[in-house]
Amino acid sequence: MALKRAGAFLLPAIALLAQKPSTDTGQQLYQTHCFVCHGDDGQQVPGVNFRAGVRRASSDEELSRLILNGIPGTGMPATNLTEPQRKMLAAYLRSLSSTAGTKGNGDVALGRTIFEGKGGCTACHRVGAKGSRLGPDLSEIGALRQAEYLERSLLDPNETIAPQNRFVRVVLRDGTTVTGRRLNEDTHSVQLIDDKERLLSISKAEVREYSLLKTSAMPSYQGKLSTEEIAGLVSYLASLKGSQ
Repeated sequence: MALKRAGAFLLPAIALLAQKPSTDTGQQLYQTHCFVCHGDDGQQVPGVNFRAGVRRASSDEELSRLILNGIPGTGMPATNLTEPQRKMLAAYLRSLSSTAGTKGNGDVALGRTIFEGKGGCTACHRVGAKGSRLGPDLSEIGALRQAEYLERSLLDPNETIAPQNRFVRVVLRDGTTVTGRRLNEDTHSVQLIDDKERLLSISKAEVREYSLLKTSAMPSYQGKLSTEEIAGLVSYLASLKGSQ
């Protein structure tokens, strides 16, 4: 079947205007329109680091104009976002620098114990040289996500999963089924890591069916961990800044 990649700024976002805080809706707009180029952490474009602030715009009004008009001579195109949408997206971009490194208020040592033991997190995630590569590497997650987001990801992973971290299901022409986290995709192939941590490059010419799984492979810890354990796990994750 034909596989297509969504353009960074071509998908409509009208449905995202639900009654949520502006930064939450702004985050959804970012995932829809910006992450393909800028990455989930806002640092994928050389010379651009949203975690360090938006240098080209000193105010939300200027940032809104950049989002609307793009930046001539660069890869930043114009968009058709409405003014309210641009304001919510601007608020989220500003929040990336103001909330980077936010800490939780739980017991970090307890959280590490949960992460490496009861929570079973290392079965999918890696911190430093320890753990699995199946899920996203969390060695620097505390520098990229605020505590509130980390807690939501533990309690409702389907709500917070980033599009680039979703799993895909591939059925080959010989009937073989492969499920794994998509790492990259181009015109001729898709690269993924499967549940055995094997890095696979699959030719699209060999693909019979291809689907993006809508739910997160990560389980919810709602009701599985106590409030104290959740707080500790959030604080441990918030402490991870690449030094482990």
